[in-house]
Amino acid sequence: MAKSLRSKWKRKGRALKRVRYGEKELARLKKTLGIDENNKEPNMDQVSEIATVVDGKTVSEPKADGDQMDTTREIKEIYDPKTYKDKNGQYPVWMTNKQIKQLKTQTQKKKKIQKKKLLNRKK
Repeated sequence: MAKSLRSKWKRKGRALKRVRYGEKELARLKKTLGIDENNKEPNMDQVSEIATVVDGKTVSEPKADGDQMDTTREIKEIYDPKTYKDKNGQYPVWMTNKQIKQLKTQTQKKKKIQKKKLLNRKK
């Protein structure tokens, strides 16, 4: 698939563009971070002007202020494992209409089979 001469030339051209624009993008990134060819470390003053520099420990520690989200309160919607309905009879948001329809037909078939079994036991 895609082995015509035209597509081969287009692929070759895209490969050349990736190389050329890759060099330009790398140069722009180095200029933004303040990395010189002689000095390998970025100038942190310039970087802090562009972006907020925070180490990982302060991010993972909870703040004392009320700014952070309350992680102790978790909202869990409980669904029945067989019918996937919650206490109000609603299906989960992530279920599509097709999945709901299939689930309904499966449960109806199971109920029909159970009903037949009960009738056969009574006889």
